Amino acid sequence: MNRVYNFGAGPAMLPTSVMEQAQKDFLDWNGMGCSVIEISHRSKEFDALVTETDELLREVAGLPDDFEILYIHGGAQLQFAAVPLNLLGLNPAHKAAYLETGNFAGLARKEAQRFGNVTVAATSEDTNFNRIPDFDPSTLDADTSYVHLTSNNTIFGTRWNEFPDTGDIPLVADMTSELLSRRLNFDQFGVIFAGLQKNLGPSGMAVVLVRKNLIGKALEQTPSLLNYKTYADAHSMPNTINTFAVYMMNLMLKWLKDQGGVDAIEKVNAQKAELLYNLIDSNDFFIGTADKAHRSHMNVTFNLANSDLDKQFVAEAEAAGLYALKGHRKVGGIRASIYNAMPLAGCEALAEFMKQFAAKHG
Repeated sequence: MNRVYNFGAGPAMLPTSVMEQAQKDFLDWNGMGCSVIEISHRSKEFDALVTETDELLREVAGLPDDFEILYIHGGAQLQFAAVPLNLLGLNPAHKAAYLETGNFAGLARKEAQRFGNVTVAATSEDTNFNRIPDFDPSTLDADTSYVHLTSNNTIFGTRWNEFPDTGDIPLVADMTSELLSRRLNFDQFGVIFAGLQKNLGPSGMAVVLVRKNLIGKALEQTPSLLNYKTYADAHSMPNTINTFAVYMMNLMLKWLKDQGGVDAIEKVNAQKAELLYNLIDSNDFFIGTADKAHRSHMNVTFNLANSDLDKQFVAEAEAAGLYALKGHRKVGGIRASIYNAMPLAGCEALAEFMKQFAAKHG
């Protein structure tokens, strides 16, 4: 078997050991003589799996008991509607403030505008989202229901290194591309959500971490399967849950625990990112696209000084076993997504390829 180093932004690579375990279990899970995707989501065996997954997530993330864990269909983008539907009702003014730092933050804001009075409290659009904008929480209206941000911007390669203190106004964070990649202080947040397809498993489902006192305040028109209370009351199973995604998330959490947990993986992630950024900064053949103060540890974005070489770089990299390095069309250039499952060896291989390519074409 010839496995490449997969730098795709998502669906992203998973650890080989996790994939092998899934392969081993696929036809006969837990000695039941059938697959986990064939058993009832109402069975005691599957309910035990969900409960174990809850417990693993609380342990690995350090998630307090006052947060509910919800597993919801539709990935992160469905939460762009679910968040305003569930939280705008916290205040009669139905106001929300969005911090716009890239494509997905913009999509979330546009969706929320369908349901209430939404403002852009800060944006870095004027510099093509290459930085995190300044934001003063004291400028928020007191009747704001919540503040929304995207913690890491996969397309533009930026992240919030520090999160704003919004006081009594709940802070909502889309952490699709970095949940469990660094330690969080959950006291800062009201809701955190993430699609699974970066650090948590396959695509198609989101995990939502919501403070329990924010549940049950949904707008009257909220569909039942977008209402957080519906999921909280039914242990995330008001209808048939994505059973395979929960199973894969369970394996991913066990893998992360075996790596030493979030604190250990955060150190490795910093080492991987530093390796690539140091190379970019030390060689005028490459040009980083994100402001140095706001660089992502999950998505390293850069251009070649000679953009005519972009296609050749991507093609030669793929031939060398370095897959999916083409940058997003909104930025161009090159993007290396180095989520938790990307080993340090993968970044070392990319760095060596970059050196050789620069020497050959510089």
